Amino acid sequence: MTDLESLEAKLLAAVEAAVDEAALEAVRVGALGKKGEISELLKGLGRMDPEERRETGPKLNGLRDRVADAIGARREALADVAITSRLASETLDVTLPVRPSPVSRGRLHPISQVIDEITAIFADMGFSIAEGPEIETDHYNFTALNFPEGHPAREMHDTFFLQPDENGVSKLLRTHTSPVQIRTMEAQKPPIRIVIPGKTYRQDFDATHTPMFHQVEGLVVDTTANIANMKWVLTEFCKTFFEVPSLNMRFRPSFFPFTEPSMEVDIQCDRSGQEIRFGEGSDWLEILGCGMVHPNVLRGVGLDPDVYQGFAWGMGIDRIAMLKYGMPDLRDLFDADVRWIEHYGFRPLDMPTLFGGLSS
Repeated sequence: MTDLESLEAKLLAAVEAAVDEAALEAVRVGALGKKGEISELLKGLGRMDPEERRETGPKLNGLRDRVADAIGARREALADVAITSRLASETLDVTLPVRPSPVSRGRLHPISQVIDEITAIFADMGFSIAEGPEIETDHYNFTALNFPEGHPAREMHDTFFLQPDENGVSKLLRTHTSPVQIRTMEAQKPPIRIVIPGKTYRQDFDATHTPMFHQVEGLVVDTTANIANMKWVLTEFCKTFFEVPSLNMRFRPSFFPFTEPSMEVDIQCDRSGQEIRFGEGSDWLEILGCGMVHPNVLRGVGLDPDVYQGFAWGMGIDRIAMLKYGMPDLRDLFDADVRWIEHYGFRPLDMPTLFGGLSS
């Protein structure tokens, strides 16, 4: 075997032995690089006489081409092996269901949905939304709402009182959203038409009560506001919210310190089946409290009760959400159970509208 044949056998064996792209590149550089074995032999052609150059030149060029072809073929083979290995490690089971997008999987909490529904209904009636602080003073939470010092009604609310500050004043977590009514009447002159959704706090916990819950209140103050207006507003709200064409409502005398006269409101329903159906049947269900704003409350904010009068109402958002959507336990609203929210939640981009449907 000649020297060129031995060199060719050695280089082709090295090409076949290359197990990856890096090893093959090392063989290529060692054979065909600027200082490779074949390149050095080709450089020596210039020192040969013409006869020897004619004989050796074609042999060296042929060796170079065969080694280059072998390297190219080996590179393709290694690429095929790499692709096969990658496909094997990155297999995808096309029989699995497609994962839903975050937009389609995400859910809006029923309380947020109901607040949006309430807002849509009352906004259509010309009401605006009002908000206020959740940490309140005794003045706004009780005194300004006609709760005298030591009055038993203060005890009805099971209030969370905070530690006194440096001046000895003890604030509290508001027990209702009514303080926002006072703050609104202090900040703007009548006519006033507001609804106030928000969080409230009382020391109570069972299947129908939680220490933190949601209320919505409404307030109208004007020179001509009256009970007939209030009945119409509440009737239209309940019909629209529960999505029934007609509804009977019963107004019963009651007592609230901040309204006079005060009333509890029952709505007609049928409880004979597994779910409560509104607008039919012969049963009644208490739904909210309301009344005409007490003259003492108007005087406290600088309004003359001989000129202005108003009406107000309040209801539990959690309660009406449970009634409308059939949720049996109030505590489930706050458990952060993914299974529960996937069942009762709402798609976030389906905003409630009066023309498109509140809960569609």
